[in-house]
Amino acid sequence: MTTSVDPLFDLSGKVVAITGGSRGLGRQMAEAFARRGARVAIASRKRGVCEAAAAEVSAATGSDVIGLGLHVGRWEQCAPFVEEVTDRLGPIDVLINNAGSSPLYPSLAEVSEGLFDSVIGLNMKGPFRLCALVAEQMQARDAEGSIINVSSIAAVQPSAIEVPYGMAKAGLNNLTVALAHMLGPKIRVNCIMPGPFLTDIAKAWDLEAFAETARERIPLGRGGQPDEIVGAALYLASPASSYTTGAIIKVDGGLAWPPA
Repeated sequence: MTTSVDPLFDLSGKVVAITGGSRGLGRQMAEAFARRGARVAIASRKRGVCEAAAAEVSAATGSDVIGLGLHVGRWEQCAPFVEEVTDRLGPIDVLINNAGSSPLYPSLAEVSEGLFDSVIGLNMKGPFRLCALVAEQMQARDAEGSIINVSSIAAVQPSAIEVPYGMAKAGLNNLTVALAHMLGPKIRVNCIMPGPFLTDIAKAWDLEAFAETARERIPLGRGGQPDEIVGAALYLASPASSYTTGAIIKVDGGLAWPPA
């Protein structure tokens, strides 16, 4: 475990729970937190994949890291998840609602009720439930805590192929601000709003076409690398952001026009 950590970003002894933590942005955050002394719970629908990722992060950092199964969109799984994290690592100090998905559809009229409900469940309903449960736990022990939601610039600038997803992420932005007012002063609630990142999801993209579009539309001229989410996540999870709550921080290379 790294011992020379700047006190502003020191997470020693903190328990961090990350949904969607086995790959992509979540995996980058998990390792960054573990390197700064946090005990980390990585969750996604596939428990085995999370356990393997947790073992790798633990071996690389020396921190306690566990992998758990959780389908965020299924309300009844949220409370057992919080209970298991608490039993194995201790009460949650930092919750990161990172899990998300935006399934493709042929047209708006062909969006099925099942697809719509699934997108809303995973991207908004589940995070709402986890926020409520974790905040209740934090308040019961009169603890300071940090909740970080991960939305998307689709919340403010949706494309035609991500309308239900954009709706759900806009709701997550709204939830962030509402909870910041409800849960202060001890619990801070903030949101990271990423743009396009070159995670494993990008393998399905036409990368040549994306690169051309990025040069034209993104002020920084490219997509983000997964580790470029870490700075914002560490800031919001740590004492560095002690006077920050209700913030929605764009990490998108400047792509989205509406200010956050």
